[in-house]
Amino acid sequence: MEIKVPDKNLTVETALGVNDVVFRDVRTNPFEIYGLYEPRRPGAFRRLPDEVAEGTNPGVAELNGHTAGGRIRFSTDSPYVALRVKMPGVCKMPHMPLTGSSGFDLYLDDPASSGSRYFRTFIPPMDMQTGYESIVHFGSRKTRYITINFPTYNPVTELYLGLADGSSLGRGMAYRDLPPVVYFGSSITQGGCSSRPGNTYQAVIGRRFNLDHVNLGFSGNGRAEGKIVDYLAHLPMCAFVSDYDHNAWNADYLWKTHYPLYRAIRDANPDLPYIIISRPDFFVDPECPARRGAAYDTYRRAREEGDRHVYWIDGESFFRGEYEDMCTVDTCHPNDFGFARMAAVIGCELERALIGWGD
Repeated sequence: MEIKVPDKNLTVETALGVNDVVFRDVRTNPFEIYGLYEPRRPGAFRRLPDEVAEGTNPGVAELNGHTAGGRIRFSTDSPYVALRVKMPGVCKMPHMPLTGSSGFDLYLDDPASSGSRYFRTFIPPMDMQTGYESIVHFGSRKTRYITINFPTYNPVTELYLGLADGSSLGRGMAYRDLPPVVYFGSSITQGGCSSRPGNTYQAVIGRRFNLDHVNLGFSGNGRAEGKIVDYLAHLPMCAFVSDYDHNAWNADYLWKTHYPLYRAIRDANPDLPYIIISRPDFFVDPECPARRGAAYDTYRRAREEGDRHVYWIDGESFFRGEYEDMCTVDTCHPNDFGFARMAAVIGCELERALIGWGD
């Protein structure tokens, strides 16, 4: 269904330099929101039910409001898209651009090829405190299919998109007819330290295969406690990616929790592709070999038990080769180059895992 944006009587004052903008709440049709939990529910956007987040650990309870992996899809013939966002606070970090932690970026989608291409970023001002406005101009009026990615490290309470008065507004490009890929893990999983949200490895993979995904990376707090494990096991998904090596307290903790996470998800999903990843910054911590051993042991046990839908990715392989010392911002968190390398490896394994899935 395609509708026309209401008339100028519904416009609001703005400093964006356009006088015909009409803002609409993204929680209303025909906007489609992906990657967030019950996104049309009033209040702050979130990634988990409150009771799961609060019952896991205080860090997950706080980071639940960070909108990593959230996306909006729609179509319009407006010559521009304006953005007005309200945020309860601004997450500023010395090693991550504000465009990644608090920015939104816009992609143009092509239904004919199912591809998406980066166009512009809604850049937050340095002095913002409770949100901001920004605008992206296309330079012409024609129907475009659009994806906008939410910030990776900031809570969002309200989000409005503005189109020129009288513009069409319709549904966005459809994802492949599969449940989402679910990623569970650490700050790297959440998206630290990509320069914008569309450069996280999950977003890159999602565009490559036009696959929906759910990002359940919780910076410093992805530790596979019972409450969240039970929740993960019962999510609808076409694949699960276990990427929480970094957030285990130590190697011993990883040995104690890694296989039980796999077992819980496998018991609930007997044929689900299950991908296990060890940390990419292998030579940073002397405990890394023991940590990798714990993750690999889960894979080994699963294969010995007859599981033919489990896959192993050695994190040491991600950054190897030319320019390997350019892949992170702090020897730990990937920059865009590092995320691109991760997406290439994980994407190939995911493609292999999904061949024939659900047939």
